[in-house]
Amino acid sequence: MYDIVVVGGGPAGMTAALYAQRNGKSALVIEKSSFGGQITHSPKVENIPGEHSISGNEFADKLFSQILEQGAEIEIETVCGIKDNGRTKTVLTEEGGSYECRAVVIATGVKHRMLGLEGEAELVGEGISFCAVCDGDFYKGKTVCVAGGGNSALQEAILLSDKCEKVIMLQDLTYFTGEETLQKTLFARDNVEAFTGVKIVRLVTENGELTGVEIEKDGRNETISCDGLFVAIGLIPENEPFEELAKLNSFGYFDTDESCVTKTDGVFVAGDCRSKAIRQVTTAAADGTIAALAACRYINSL
Repeated sequence: MYDIVVVGGGPAGMTAALYAQRNGKSALVIEKSSFGGQITHSPKVENIPGEHSISGNEFADKLFSQILEQGAEIEIETVCGIKDNGRTKTVLTEEGGSYECRAVVIATGVKHRMLGLEGEAELVGEGISFCAVCDGDFYKGKTVCVAGGGNSALQEAILLSDKCEKVIMLQDLTYFTGEETLQKTLFARDNVEAFTGVKIVRLVTENGELTGVEIEKDGRNETISCDGLFVAIGLIPENEPFEELAKLNSFGYFDTDESCVTKTDGVFVAGDCRSKAIRQVTTAAADGTIAALAACRYINSL
């Protein structure tokens, strides 16, 4: 019997395990693939307090080592459900695992929607990025493309236009879906160019580095040279296995505020998987802290 089982090994989940252990609770972290979450896609991170510059992988490794030193246990399995037994919970995995605990912190994160192009996964962090705040400085004075046309894409492009020589918007629809005020702000800038009704069909590389994208418009193909591509076509939460325990909003995110509590006693959520305005490593860690301390208080009340 564990005190707390944490579902997900990103910054939110590992921070939750850290605070659980520091408060005298036993913690098990179950992660389906690799520890660190989306931060591992960033080769250089310069917005983590106390770290002038660190790679996402290095940050994840340091946090992983820290929770192990504190006594957290680890399982590499895919959680497929949580059974509410009242004062206890049972966390079930696709591999047949069954883990009893007093409280659960769900920190499943999100995954970025990809373009589905050949070689795309290999270029993530090496020419393809998802976060202008995290990676924009790498493209100072350079040309970047932004795939997408919603609020997120427009906001990313505004940040990039402050740093880059040129920002090229690539929208598959014939119009931009983001807010009018964001569009006015972005397209008033001289270093921004926009294409609508286009489809990115190929990533152009040279010696393993991204040098451009090939787009298709009205049956004709054209290659656009660029130093980087920011993909902002949406995020995908994977919260459906837990919707009976924690309410989801219309976009599939856990519908809870900064308290990180859910409708089920003893079940808490943390990080990018919940409804929130800002998704950064620092806000994920903050959620992990809040959820873990809330879980500790809950256990103490039993």
